[in-house]
Amino acid sequence: MAKLIQAVGAYGPRVEVARTVQTRQIAEYIASRTSLNRGEIEGILRELNEAIVFFTKQGDAVKLENVGTFTPTIDLGGVLDVGFRLDTSIDGALNATGAFTGDVANRENVGKSSADLKQLWNTAHPDDLIP
Repeated sequence: MAKLIQAVGAYGPRVEVARTVQTRQIAEYIASRTSLNRGEIEGILRELNEAIVFFTKQGDAVKLENVGTFTPTIDLGGVLDVGFRLDTSIDGALNATGAFTGDVANRENVGKSSADLKQLWNTAHPDDLIP
């Protein structure tokens, strides 16, 4: 017996991530738009990492305007972590009509409900139905 999560995974829309852009590529992009060189920007990005670690280790949240907020957290076992809340300006830019130029798998299923995805699964898998 299949589970609904299988139908969502198989038929739900998902962004097909083409690649992971590395620090060097980000630095080159910023360098092309500023008077700073790639090495300077890479140094700044390393210092940004150090600053986030420094302040979150003190229990401070770090807000980078137009990027997001890094907040120290702790679980029941005492393990510390940093949560990240994306700035809404990024979501807004990404979701602007026509802004996204990447590929979406199962694009035809955007807007379908989990019940619709369940029906797609059950039609394609009559021997492994989702109840």
